[in-house]
Amino acid sequence: MTTSTILLLILSVFIATGLSYYQYYYKAKNKLKVNLFLAFMRFLIWFGVFLLLLNPIFSSKSYEVVKTPLPIVIDNSESIKNLSSVINNDTYNTFIQNQKLNEKFEVQVYTFDKDFTANGTIDYSGKQSLIDNVAKNLKQLYRNTNYPVVLFTDGNQTQGNDYVFSFQDNSKVYPIVLGDTTTVFDLKIDQINANKYTFLKNKFPVEVFLQYNGNETVNSILTIKNQDQVVFKKNVSFSQQNKAQSISLLLDATKIGIQKYTASISSLKDEKNKTNNYKNFIIEVIDQRTEIALLSDIIHPDLSALKRSIEANEQRKVSILKSNEIKDLQQYNVLIFYQPNASFKSIFEANKKAKINTFTITGLHTDFTFLGQYQDDFSFKMASQKEDYFASYISGFNLFAQENIGFENFSSLENKFGTITSKGNTATLLEATIRNIPSGNPLLTFVEKGKQRNGYLFGENIWKWRLETHLKKNSFDDFDFFTDKWVQYLTSNAAKKNLEVDYKSYYNEGETFQITAQYFDKNYELDENAQLSILLTNKDTNEKKSYNFLKSNIDYKVEFDNLKKGNYNFIVTEKDSKKTFSGNFEILEFDIEKQFVNPDRLRLEQLASHSSGKLFYPNQSEDLIQSLLKDTNYLPVQKEVLKKTPLIDWKLLLLLICGLLATEWFVRKYNGLL
Repeated sequence: MTTSTILLLILSVFIATGLSYYQYYYKAKNKLKVNLFLAFMRFLIWFGVFLLLLNPIFSSKSYEVVKTPLPIVIDNSESIKNLSSVINNDTYNTFIQNQKLNEKFEVQVYTFDKDFTANGTIDYSGKQSLIDNVAKNLKQLYRNTNYPVVLFTDGNQTQGNDYVFSFQDNSKVYPIVLGDTTTVFDLKIDQINANKYTFLKNKFPVEVFLQYNGNETVNSILTIKNQDQVVFKKNVSFSQQNKAQSISLLLDATKIGIQKYTASISSLKDEKNKTNNYKNFIIEVIDQRTEIALLSDIIHPDLSALKRSIEANEQRKVSILKSNEIKDLQQYNVLIFYQPNASFKSIFEANKKAKINTFTITGLHTDFTFLGQYQDDFSFKMASQKEDYFASYISGFNLFAQENIGFENFSSLENKFGTITSKGNTATLLEATIRNIPSGNPLLTFVEKGKQRNGYLFGENIWKWRLETHLKKNSFDDFDFFTDKWVQYLTSNAAKKNLEVDYKSYYNEGETFQITAQYFDKNYELDENAQLSILLTNKDTNEKKSYNFLKSNIDYKVEFDNLKKGNYNFIVTEKDSKKTFSGNFEILEFDIEKQFVNPDRLRLEQLASHSSGKLFYPNQSEDLIQSLLKDTNYLPVQKEVLKKTPLIDWKLLLLLICGLLATEWFVRKYNGLL
């Protein structure tokens, strides 16, 4: 309490005394004995009111002991059970129940597999191992604290980033290696690289990565089957010096549709783990390729960027041609006009009969007078000077599902300054802005007339968008998916459906995946109040399950986790309109937790070294406990807690003032002073 507050309290006493004397003695007509009692009551009332007005703050000190947190993190994935002949939970309890550790540390127990859980059940049933997720969660829990981590794991991670460098600098990690570290004989198909799509009667490349664990020279056979037919076989030798091989091969695409292949490796020697000896992969064989003509009379970086982006989908082929080089329009599915001028006249006239879908990109070299004459979608009033246009995402766009990939943060596109006016109905995905001010012009827009579809991009230098996407995420995927969306829209002349569903033909067993859907009303506008459900049927067991879709920003999503292997049919239904969509997919047999034969001791050693910790084994638990107890960096700290309480928080004082007022009123009433 400050000196000024004390002086004000003393002044309050004098003022309360003066007011009480003035009311019950100086102004009183009758000097009764009860006046002394009433004056005292009034003094307490006035003083209480002054106390509330001054609201002095009272401070109190207390002390508490703050212990260093000691997270005990236990791997609950299936691989622990697969790699350990004997699982002894007493090893964990040695740490959790140790009295001296609990006196020095705040011991906290966590388990992890795909998720990170506090005090979870240890049953080794997890289908994934995300050690990187452990590091992320501990960072959130102990952001500004120096602490040790005891990590019980085999070190085999199935998802996530490299966990060696994921733990924060203020934590020392002490891994305890679970599982048998004895080297055992094992052949493994580590990875298969293959394109998702190929074309009928083409050869498609497959790359198989093989791994060997052992110290002897071993002869094995790599076999690839399509259904029950052997399509590839090769002898492969391994030795102590040659423990990994990459086999590249070409397979023939002889049948249209989804083709399932099984790669397997075998030898005459028995193995402890044969689950990782085979792996499935699927190729979708299609009977034609989408041919796209990219027409331009100028050289520009946009041309290369568009070609690379579109051809990221193996079903697409882009031919870059000059306007006078194209002969037969009918061999192309889409025509991309890049900055058209008068030399494009013959192509525009020919396409009036061919009615091939087009995508027009304008820029500083575009002849807008010509373009205004030879298309019926927009009119142009353009000046000679250039302008930089930024993108503004329109969330109500509904021709196809496209999330905002950060369009507002991309570089500006260059186009001539002017006004672009639509002559009919258009669907705009991106609107043009000038220094965050809407220009009223579209930037990326689409027009449908019957079965013909046309797209327009009013600006050049879209190559910068693709480059910036890679700089931000170290991948072109976001931009390439965006390109693939509008190309797919333009390559299809089918009438729009009310219910559109996006899914893959196959998924791996144990994988978490989503199926997304969009529902459009009679005006083909996205209906945000639709009620979508999906009925999933396992064709092998005839088991049926129903799930509801959840609404996201631009579509509806349903997530599936740990579906068993097999073929599945599904029907998506909208509740009110009864519109339906049916499809099927396959869950491929694959258990990633059964792919390991030994703990990853090397990675755990790197983790311990990088975090200044140390690697231990279960039989060294007592050594780790003693090391933690002796470490002077983690001593409990006595902390002073200063608690400040303002008087206005004292509800008792307010009740006391009310009680005194009531008592004074009754005494005065009883004595006839009212």
